[in-house]
Parts: sequence; C-alpha cells; structure tokens
Amino acid sequence: MLVRCFTVFFTIFVLAIFPQVQGRTADGLLHQNFKPSSPFSTALDTLQNQIGYTFKNIGYLRRAMTHGSFSEENNKALSVLGASVIETSASLRYLEKDIDISAKALNIRISEISKVEKSCAVDGMRLGLQKVVRVSPKTNSSAPAIVCGAFRAIFGAIAIDTENSDEAGKFFWTVHRGAEVGEAFAF
Repeated sequence: MLVRCFTVFFTIFVLAIFPQVQGRTADGLLHQNFKPSSPFSTALDTLQNQIGYTFKNIGYLRRAMTHGSFSEENNKALSVLGASVIETSASLRYLEKDIDISAKALNIRISEISKVEKSCAVDGMRLGLQKVVRVSPKTNSSAPAIVCGAFRAIFGAIAIDTENSDEAGKFFWTVHRGAEVGEAFAF
C-alpha cells in the first residue's frame, strides 16, 4: 500500500513539475503539432504566403535562402535551376504570344527578364529577400547578385519540390505578375 501511494504521489509530482511530459507518447513524440518558431522559420512561412506556394519539403526553401558565404549547403545549384526555369517559362510565354518572334528578339526579351539589377533583384527586393537570405556577417545581403540568386533559387526549389519545372514557372509569373522588366508584384 505504501509503494502504491508513493507511486501515485510521485507520478502526480512529476506531471506537475514537468508539464512538457504530458501529451508525450512512450517514444517521446508530442501528440500536438509542434512547430519550432525561429525568426528564420517565421520568415520562410511569410515568404511561402507571399509567393503562394507551400513547400512539401521546407528544406528546399531553407537551402534557397542560404547563400554560399553562410554554408556549404547553399542555393547555388538551385539558383542555376531557377534561372533555367525562368528563361524557359519566359520563352514559352513569348512564343505563345508571337510564334513568329525572331530568335534575336526572343533572346533580348529573355535577357531583359533575367537581368540581375533590372529584374530579378528588383523582384527579390519586393519580396524582402534581402531580409530573409542567410549570409555570412561580412556579406551584404542587399547586394543585387545575392538577392537575385535567392530569387532564382526559389523557383529552382519549387521545381524540385513539385518535380515539375512548368509549375515553378507558373509561380514565377505569379510573383512577377507578367509585368514588364523590373515590375514585380509588391507584397
């Protein structure tokens, strides 16, 4: 009887002192959905809302928002893929509008939409990527090349997450809003 009373008392005591123990299964997992909330995680959530896409694997967006100066696991490859997604999507859009467009005119239009300082960095700044992208302390996160790389990497990340570059292109046009060069949708 004494052991039983001690066990009940001890259990109540532990649950009272350590409330985080409540709601855990035997293997230590919470029954509730617990989402860690760091400033970076919050910024990624906001960014997903702005672009209108929720990642199945948030790790892709984390990598897209990580510059090479910050980590070896960075956005360089995603940026290359994203640039290709944007250029392919632009090519398709311009050819749909005018199948007789000359190769020279098409290249000029693709070049304009891909320019670092006139288009992609402007679009990235409007999304506030300079405040989200992780860089080393000695790196300026507002530099056009940094913002543009992060912007392009978003669409590379979407292409990987959806396993579909056309879907990523659609999200590019949602963010860019089909505007002329440098006129992204302001959020």
